[in-house]
Amino acid sequence: MPPPAGAFQVLNSCRQHANALSLSRTAVMSLSPAPSSYPPAERGRLLAGDGLQLAWYRWDPPGRPLGTICLVHGLGEHAGRYGHVADAFREAGFVFMAYDLRGHGRSGGIRGHSPGYDRTLDDLGLILGMAPARPCFAYGHSLGGQYVLRQALERPSGIDGVIATSPWLRLAFPAPRIKVLLGRSLHRIIPSVTLASGLEQGALSRDPAVVAAYAADPLVHDRISFRQGIDMLDGGEHLLARAEGFRLPLLLVHGSADRLTDPRATEAFYQRASSPDKTLRLWPDVFHETHNDLDWRKNVEVTVGWARSHAG
Repeated sequence: MPPPAGAFQVLNSCRQHANALSLSRTAVMSLSPAPSSYPPAERGRLLAGDGLQLAWYRWDPPGRPLGTICLVHGLGEHAGRYGHVADAFREAGFVFMAYDLRGHGRSGGIRGHSPGYDRTLDDLGLILGMAPARPCFAYGHSLGGQYVLRQALERPSGIDGVIATSPWLRLAFPAPRIKVLLGRSLHRIIPSVTLASGLEQGALSRDPAVVAAYAADPLVHDRISFRQGIDMLDGGEHLLARAEGFRLPLLLVHGSADRLTDPRATEAFYQRASSPDKTLRLWPDVFHETHNDLDWRKNVEVTVGWARSHAG
């Protein structure tokens, strides 16, 4: 799930975009399938290092697997929104695993909060450790894109390649300076206090039914904590500053019309990464959720094709 419409709209309940939406939640024809049409073959709960329960899901291919895809979703959403993506990889021969980040979906924790970056990467390491087949590709969207890039950069064991779509490396607009200063002064004192993210829901996809379904999803939330917000802002800059250390096979995907995360930052990471095997795909006019936008099938086919070409 995507980052807030102004990272530190963490501290700003700016909802003008959401209020401007005048979408009918019924009688809207969608070009994207309902994720619920593709239920997982298996699901369960895993105990994180601090005892928190994490919900995980698994989709299995019809035959012997070519490898495993481990998905990390974005801020405020949950893994259940990726059923159609899971099915595409499953049909291509991959085990597709996903989990709800702490503070999201069916996992435990304060909504929109993580106690620290290391704890979040510890969680991801546990899920990667469950991969039943190699190679194992870490696939992250938006906030999840930042997480998988950071994991692959600093804890690459168990990761054979990375797919990052619309990664949160930098926001697509300047964060209000006064709000960032306020967040920096409070994230150590009251780190778990959350405010509305101010996400511009209409910037997720050009498909109005996707936006309406997101708004109506009971597992979606609009919360982000002081600690989470600062970690995300600093985390993106950390990755951009250290991109030269990235050496794993890499696929970066971004829509040129993304109003939430900056495609120019993704391009900068691509240019700086030292990986001898790296691919950048910028989709003209596509919004934030490349896997849920118009022509989503073509977009997903690119990620599936990349995984297949690296599974040999």
